[in-house]
Amino acid sequence: MTTFVTGATGYLGSYVVHELLSQPGGHLSLLVRARDARAAQERLWRAMQLHVDFDRFRELVAERVDLYLGDITEPQLGLPPTAYARLLERTESIVHIAASLNRKSEKACLNVNLRGTLAVIKLAQAASDDHGLAHFSDVSTTAVAGQRQSEVVYEDTAIDWDRADYDPYARSKKFCEHMVHELLPEVPKSVFRPSMVIGDSRFAQTTQFDMVSAFAFLARLPVIPIEPNARIDTVPADYVARAIVAVHRGGGATDRTFHLSAGQGSQTAAQIVQALRIHGKPLTGRLVGELEGGASRLAKMAAQAPRGSTIGRFGSMMRVFWPYITFDTVFDNQRIVEYLGQAPPVVTEYMSRTLEFAIESGFKFPYKPWPDDAPALEVWSSQA
Repeated sequence: MTTFVTGATGYLGSYVVHELLSQPGGHLSLLVRARDARAAQERLWRAMQLHVDFDRFRELVAERVDLYLGDITEPQLGLPPTAYARLLERTESIVHIAASLNRKSEKACLNVNLRGTLAVIKLAQAASDDHGLAHFSDVSTTAVAGQRQSEVVYEDTAIDWDRADYDPYARSKKFCEHMVHELLPEVPKSVFRPSMVIGDSRFAQTTQFDMVSAFAFLARLPVIPIEPNARIDTVPADYVARAIVAVHRGGGATDRTFHLSAGQGSQTAAQIVQALRIHGKPLTGRLVGELEGGASRLAKMAAQAPRGSTIGRFGSMMRVFWPYITFDTVFDNQRIVEYLGQAPPVVTEYMSRTLEFAIESGFKFPYKPWPDDAPALEVWSSQA
């Protein structure tokens, strides 16, 4: 089976691609947005080096990957006619991951998330009409549930169109889910909603530092303005990818939505802080829930500081992530736990390693450049 994957160069996308390539059999078509073919191959290598060394990367791409230089916001995915026809002919299933996570820009979310998803749906419709489509997997987010407080949210009751949303990202992903259901009624499909994705349960390294930075900032405060018993629904990237690929390739879960989350196993803020202390982190801050409201207002004020300033950067970061850290809401995950026969690893078992790596690396992953003597990959971008 040839699976078309969007968002392969993103953090979660790299995990899904690696998981698909770790399974026997199957071919992948990957759409990469870049200025030219060389930049596209380098961008893919940059994403995949968290998982494989360069020799293995080259081997996998040569044997099982077709690389397309395109853009989901452009007509026919930004591909020339020959390349688009080739992609359409070979596509037997689709995993749609590409999205803008810019929680402050409505323009970015509408362009990438809505227009991009529509373009991928049109490819799915054409493939379904031409030769059939085995499965369409849409990677969404638990943020589609909108503004919540101290709740347990279930898959089939999460979306309430009258409920306010935290940001443009959450709102746009809600419409993306709606389009998938409305425009692909006959295609077998699954919708996946990850909660906060942080780190990997197997190793410390990460290439995604936004949420880690937020936790690191809070951990250093003398007073942490979070309710101690607030549950923080966090899941590692490796579990999310394993779940997506298992359902996508395994079948038997047609037209179902899955929360890829910690669910009722979500740890509280106090448990997370205590686990980090046990692992030797110098966390002396005291959790004080009464200060949540004041901290939220301060974050909004700090976000107005000059761009590029330390205060402005942390203010912007905390303003975006603050609701998701403090809303004390979990997303029931029994559906995916039953399907996999396995619950996700608990965040307190691996969070300290991720935080330690982030701090020691200066919140930067030590990327390796494309070797000077390595030949270029074939990229389907210039065929007329």
